[in-house]
Amino acid sequence: MLSSLNSIFDSFQPADKVIFYAFPVFITAIVLELVVNFLQSRELYNGKDSVASVTMGIGSLFVNLVMKAVAFFAYTFLYTHFHIFELGSVWWVWVLLIFADDLSFYWHHRLSHEVRILWAAHVNHHSSTNLNYSTALRQSWTELFHKYFFWLWLPIVGFQPWMILTMMSFSLIFQFLQHTELVGKLGPLEWIFNTPSAHRVHHASNVRYMDKNHAGMLVIWDRMFGTYQEELDQDEPIYGITNNIDTYNPVKIATHEYASIWEDLKRMPTFKDKLKLLVNPPGWSPNGPNQTAKFLQKQLHLEEQRTGLIKPSHKDAEKLALQKSETKAA
Repeated sequence: MLSSLNSIFDSFQPADKVIFYAFPVFITAIVLELVVNFLQSRELYNGKDSVASVTMGIGSLFVNLVMKAVAFFAYTFLYTHFHIFELGSVWWVWVLLIFADDLSFYWHHRLSHEVRILWAAHVNHHSSTNLNYSTALRQSWTELFHKYFFWLWLPIVGFQPWMILTMMSFSLIFQFLQHTELVGKLGPLEWIFNTPSAHRVHHASNVRYMDKNHAGMLVIWDRMFGTYQEELDQDEPIYGITNNIDTYNPVKIATHEYASIWEDLKRMPTFKDKLKLLVNPPGWSPNGPNQTAKFLQKQLHLEEQRTGLIKPSHKDAEKLALQKSETKAA
């Protein structure tokens, strides 16, 4: 029994060390960005905000030490008893794992935006009104309690647990590098990879950009599932959330949306509405104005068609014609 546990811990170590070895990369990137920020007289950083982000990152690191170990044991159990294929660890398996890991991340990340109780855990990463490399460290403390469920299918397919966690760590490092305003669009790479431009869209609170570009490494998933949005020159990203929290207190940053949910739950008239509040997108209400991202984007789309900024589709043109006729009749 003891030898089996030692074997499990030995295989866990490579996955656990990747982020540790990446810390010099994180620090170097932040220092270089600060130097450029100074030389170009930019306002990319807010000292208090960056300290709050780093504090969130440190807290997340400690929570993840426990949750990653729990996930590793769960993946090991599933792999040992239920794996379908003997994939091994040859190079082409790593290539397959890049796609499998990123698809898992995409759905984890997308649902973290589209399900309010999951958004409560993820929102702190978006609560900064700045986008820089310190913002990348603004990681959730509570998201880690459910995040690893989205990867449970991988050990069943036949990917080894240590490989899964190692790939998740490499993905996190890749994602860190996308949190900057200093890198412009990257040409053809924008079609395939998550880039700083694509991720600026993701962090923006502009209606057009809300709930877009959820990919970790490969933006092909957003293009495939209809959540891709290009960064537009005429719509400069505004960072933060729709109702900014104006605090640098890490505890409030981590918990403010749970408090908002609790207040909203008390206002729900029925138990069914309470459940709907938890699983529907942020902005949903049974009797108030619809403030969900999809609804607001639909309204923006129709307004841009009405004002001639974009050409309406045949279906939308009929709606606009009807609206105009009703306006004239009134």
